[in-house]
Amino acid sequence: MLVRDFTDGQQIDQAFVVRAAELRQKKDGGRFLRLVLGDRTGAFTVNFWDDVETHLEVCAAGAVVHARGVFELHPKWGAQARCRLSPAEPGSYDEADLRDGPPRSAAAMESDLRELVATVRQPHLRRLLDLLLGEGSATWARFREAPAAKHFHQAYRHGLLEHALTVAQSVSAISATFPGIDRDVAITGALLHDIGKLEAYGEQGEVIDLTDAGRLQGEIPLGYYQVRRAIEDLPGFPASLAQAVLHIILSHHGTLEHGSPIVPATREATLVHMIDNLGGRLGSFDRLEKELAPGASWSTFDRAIGGGAYFGAASPPAEDDARPAAA
Repeated sequence: MLVRDFTDGQQIDQAFVVRAAELRQKKDGGRFLRLVLGDRTGAFTVNFWDDVETHLEVCAAGAVVHARGVFELHPKWGAQARCRLSPAEPGSYDEADLRDGPPRSAAAMESDLRELVATVRQPHLRRLLDLLLGEGSATWARFREAPAAKHFHQAYRHGLLEHALTVAQSVSAISATFPGIDRDVAITGALLHDIGKLEAYGEQGEVIDLTDAGRLQGEIPLGYYQVRRAIEDLPGFPASLAQAVLHIILSHHGTLEHGSPIVPATREATLVHMIDNLGGRLGSFDRLEKELAPGASWSTFDRAIGGGAYFGAASPPAEDDARPAAA
């Protein structure tokens, strides 16, 4: 069963991935172990009050463990379980049930990214994109694998590629609709806007967390410095183009309170911010839909969207579409 299907009192006897393992202090000064176990649809906590060190060896963050016990929905503490844990035997579980991922393969997304980059005609911007996202670059190898976030959207392997490509494809399409937008600048900024996450996030196995640099400096400054260094390595790169692309990176969160040191002041920066925000918001709907219990229409409250998400019945097909296909 998937976690989203569990009910109060559910007997569990299956594998889960350890999303987090944290030693905490008891009131008497001793220590206990708080675990977060889950699969691709949800998570629950397990507390071990005794034999902490032994459990910690088995339950390192990112490990897959077999749990036997009882699932509970506590009125105050939420989803939790009382169970015994042991290392999961290889072959006893399906990785696809435990770990989330994009709906399309990384190879397909990479092919689309290459096609999009090929449409950028400005030679200096093409050189910049090739330097940072070219097939042979060290940056690309990391960019292709990296998550887009710790929790709220595309928080899984290849998530950054999925998010950057979606934003850039949308920016490309909209650039043809509104006058005055420099499409090449907008696409370049869209593809590179979150590149700072390569330094801001790290992985311990399958667990995503902020690095020291991410906590101390933040993803936007890290991205700004990475792209600026790349530009400085490209002889003859026009200052006006550098300023346009770097402004997109610095302002893509949109407001000072959301972490941007400046607000968008160009058409291209405004477009990238708006599409980035939309992509993140819709990514949260994707995450919530995967966690939705069968038959449910509403998710629980979610901080990323500021409320519950509604997944009602789809609209009925049009009359022509309702007919069965011809044999």
